Amino acid sequence: MARQGWPASLFRAAGTLRESVFPPRPCPTAPGLQYRFSKKARRSQVADLLEVTEAGLYCAAGDFYIDPWRRVPRAIITHAHADHARSGCDRYLCAAPGKLILRTRIGGGSPIDALRYGESLLINGVRVSLASAGHVLGSAQVRVEHKGIVWVVSGDYKTAPDPTCHPFEQLEADVFVTESTFGLPIYRWPHPDGIAAEINQWWRANQAAGRTSVLLAYALGKAQRLAAMVDPSIGPIVAHGAVMKLVRAYRDSGVRLPSIDGVPPGARKVGNGRALVIAPPSVAAGRWLRLFGEVSVGVASGWMTLRGVRRRRGCDQGFIVSDHADFPALLQVIEATRAKRVLVTHGATAALARLLCERGLDAAVLPTHFTGEGPPDASPEVEEAEENAATSDAKSAAGPSDAAP
Repeated sequence: MARQGWPASLFRAAGTLRESVFPPRPCPTAPGLQYRFSKKARRSQVADLLEVTEAGLYCAAGDFYIDPWRRVPRAIITHAHADHARSGCDRYLCAAPGKLILRTRIGGGSPIDALRYGESLLINGVRVSLASAGHVLGSAQVRVEHKGIVWVVSGDYKTAPDPTCHPFEQLEADVFVTESTFGLPIYRWPHPDGIAAEINQWWRANQAAGRTSVLLAYALGKAQRLAAMVDPSIGPIVAHGAVMKLVRAYRDSGVRLPSIDGVPPGARKVGNGRALVIAPPSVAAGRWLRLFGEVSVGVASGWMTLRGVRRRRGCDQGFIVSDHADFPALLQVIEATRAKRVLVTHGATAALARLLCERGLDAAVLPTHFTGEGPPDASPEVEEAEENAATSDAKSAAGPSDAAP
C-alpha cells in the first residue's frame, strides 16, 4: 500500500486483517443517552448508522463501538490517549502504526487487531477503514459506510507537520463527527519551526545561567514530537519514566527519535545544568523537580495562547505547541469533508456548532463523557484521565530516580 508522501522506511510493515476479526454476536444497545437527530437528518437517512449510548458511540449495524467510555465487547480506537482508549474491552481494533502504543497504554490481555491506513474491513456488513488523523503516532479517523451512507469520526486530529506520525489525510463524508478542542477564533498556531527556535533559545539561555530546562508535556505524542523538534546538539535530552516508556514504544514502532535517556539514579543537575528534561505536567505539583537543582520550567500546550493560563500554571515559559487542529484548520477540514451534517464533540462544541449553523451547515453538538472546555489540552476530565495514565506508565517503567525522594 502506498503511503502518500511518507517515507516507507520510517514505519515497519503491518499485517493485514480479515473479516473474521469481529464475528457476528448479539449486543443490545445500551439504554440512555441516545442522540436525537433533526428532522432534516432523519429525512436524509444519515441518522441510522451511529448513535450515542451510555457506553459511547455505537454502530448497531456493525455491532461495535468507537472510543467507548465503558468496557464493551468490541472497540475501534482512534488513538491511545486515555479519554479515547479504555482498558478492559473484549477486543480492540486500531491503526497498525499505533498497535504497540495502544498495548502499552491498556496493558495485556485483550486482543488488539490492526488495520493499515487505506485498508477496509467488513464488520457484519458495515465497511470500516482508518485514515491518518495526524494527532499522534497511530491516530486514526474512522470511516464507516453502510447502505451508501458514509460517516467519518475524526477522533483528535491536527494538520500541522509532525515528524513522529503520519500526516493528516482529508476524507469526505455524509456525516462528519469532529473534535473541537480549540474551536474558538483565538486559537491560531504559529509555525512549528518558529516554536522550535523559541525552545532552543530558552534551552541555551538556561544553560548559560546553569539552570536545567524542564519542559512539561503529555507523555504520549507531544513529548516525542518535542524531542524531534529541538536541536539535540545543544545538550543531552532526558525524560521522565512515563515519557521513556512511550519513547521505547515509538522506536519499536519504527519512528526515529534523537538520543533520549532516562533520568539517572540519584540525579542532581542532570548534565551539569545543560540538559533538557521532558516530563508530564503532573511532576510540577510534586517533589520530582528537586532532583535537578535550579530549574526553569516550560509548558508546551495550545492553551499557552492564553496569558491567564500561563500565570495560573506558574511556569517560567509557555510554548504554543498543540497536537490538535487550531480554529482555521478545523474550519478547513470540515469544509473539505463536504459533509451534509456535522456533529461537534470534545471541547468548544456549542460555539463551533453555532458558527457552522450560521454558515448554513446542519450542525449540532454530539454528547460525550468528557464535557469540559477548559485547559490544559482538552478538558479537566481529559487531563485527569491522561495524567492517571501517565502515572501508571511511570510506575511500570520507573527506576529509582522517577520516584520522589
